[in-house]
Amino acid sequence: MANPKRRISRTRRDKRRSHHALVPPGWSLCSSCFEAKPPHHVCPHCGSYKGREVIRVEELD
Repeated sequence: MANPKRRISRTRRDKRRSHHALVPPGWSLCSSCFEAKPPHHVCPHCGSYKGREVIRVEELD
């Protein structure tokens, strides 16, 4: 099995890890109520998807 000939420097190691940062999930606006929602999901506020009502959402008193 192959073994490294030389020690990897901190700079080279950190350059490789520069793309490992976590990014927050994306959000899109609902076309009906303009609330933030995950893309390609039913809106939890109004229950619509692609401009039509898919589920009925009950309001809490």
